[in-house]
Amino acid sequence: MASAPSPSRRRLVLATLNRDKARELAALLGDIPYVVVPLLDVPGATLPDETADTYEGNALLKAQAALGLHGDLALADDSGLEVDALGGEPGIRSARFGGPGLDDAGRIALLLERLRGVPPERRTARFRCVIALVDRTAPTRIVDGVVEGLIAPAPCGTGGFGYDPVFFHPPSGRTFGELEDDEKGAVSHRGLAARAARSLLRG
Repeated sequence: MASAPSPSRRRLVLATLNRDKARELAALLGDIPYVVVPLLDVPGATLPDETADTYEGNALLKAQAALGLHGDLALADDSGLEVDALGGEPGIRSARFGGPGLDDAGRIALLLERLRGVPPERRTARFRCVIALVDRTAPTRIVDGVVEGLIAPAPCGTGGFGYDPVFFHPPSGRTFGELEDDEKGAVSHRGLAARAARSLLRG
């Protein structure tokens, strides 16, 4: 995942300890003029708890912490699933929905239970992603991406991670769990935000 070291290229640390997210971010950023270093490959690296009340705040917390540990520039994202019938929940608590004892499958099961009896036309939802770029020598930059969809009645597909198997994307006619990585990257919230970040990094 990391690029080969080069003395002429600055180091960009991906401030996540989620291997699936780190792999996806690295792929979405593509060819950028930095040595990409996933924080999870740095021995002993940790990140602070996501205590902010906004996606931007949590992304900044993680990016600033990672920059202090490693790298010349840090990139962090915070993202969430916002379900209209649940008043926007789980939102910024998407990764912690239902408490620390649940894995992805458990959080999906809880989400579907909370939506039991909600008709298809009211199962509207969106994925939102905010990316923070924190640089030692330049101002902090924030970009975001949003994709609209529906919550499927049951998980479908084995791709992606998190809530992807129940996020139905109408233009694709499939859930994010059914899309190939490049298909998902072209339309997803993280793909949109990462393309905006990539443009800044190349510039």
